Amino acid sequence: MRVDLFDFDLPASRIASRPAAPRDSARLLHVRPSGRADLAVSMLPRLLRRGDILVLNDTRVFPARLLGRRGAVAVEVLLHKQQTAETWQGFARPAKRLKPGQILEFPGGLAADVISREGPLVTVRFNHAGPALMAKLSEVGHIPLPPYIHRPDDERDRADYQTVYGIRDGAVAAPTAGLHFTDELLAALDDAGVARVTVTLHVGAGTFLPVTAEDTAQHTMHAEWGEIGAAAAATINAARATGGRVVAVGTTALRLLETASRPDGAVLPFVGETSIFITPGVPIKAVDLLMTNFHLPRSTLYMLVCAFAGMETMRAAYAHAIAEGYRFYSYGDASLLERSPAP
Repeated sequence: MRVDLFDFDLPASRIASRPAAPRDSARLLHVRPSGRADLAVSMLPRLLRRGDILVLNDTRVFPARLLGRRGAVAVEVLLHKQQTAETWQGFARPAKRLKPGQILEFPGGLAADVISREGPLVTVRFNHAGPALMAKLSEVGHIPLPPYIHRPDDERDRADYQTVYGIRDGAVAAPTAGLHFTDELLAALDDAGVARVTVTLHVGAGTFLPVTAEDTAQHTMHAEWGEIGAAAAATINAARATGGRVVAVGTTALRLLETASRPDGAVLPFVGETSIFITPGVPIKAVDLLMTNFHLPRSTLYMLVCAFAGMETMRAAYAHAIAEGYRFYSYGDASLLERSPAP
């Protein structure tokens, strides 16, 4: 499909730079095939049914953005994917002059040797490994806010850019739909009889990359590591078998579920990498509802929601959201989408 079909005019003022407080006070646009309603995230327990099941991504963001030097030249590295205990791939700026054997120096005595470079993607080997490296990254690294948030990260972001249920370090971007949940909201969902399970998808820096191709068939997705445990898969399938709806919290959870599902929608245990690219025409097998934030024009995530709820439905919903002042992207408001009927 032509990428320009997914373009729309988004005023810069609609991109949120801070989250709503409290988290569940964010606005929620409920989008159904029959219409839409302007609500709040705190009203989610009223929108779901007893027996439905929430699927949450329990990944945690680590301080993956490093600011250092190569000699006299300032260098930024956004870590992307771990290869060994001390070796990572990352996106470097500027990258063109980086060569194997060069040393990058960061604050706190952290350093890395450049092993290889392919375009902006570099592979580096640190002078720390395993837990010692993660501790050093926590000390000197920066929270990797999306490039659309035009301000430096600060201490507030270390809490704001994490879900309350994240427990597995490894993501360089938050599963942002989950940022709206509070302990109180989760308790209200429990009281409403809505079950929940966690899966893991470590979101990579590729999520920030723009789609530069003219056709979706020419765009390559970066692979991300994910896991669905056997118990989680069995719980999801049991809920479906008794009439419960599968509610993916975030596009990351949806992409992982769709990667691991059979044509009949049954979810299988999964461990590995996924580079699934969901565009209109790709069938949605396992997920009935999707809670997600508002995404940017021409992004793979906007393409995904168009595939899930229908292109015309989402064009109208996004036009409404822009006109009504909804806040977009990672720290913005949320939508609850019902899957469009199969043609």
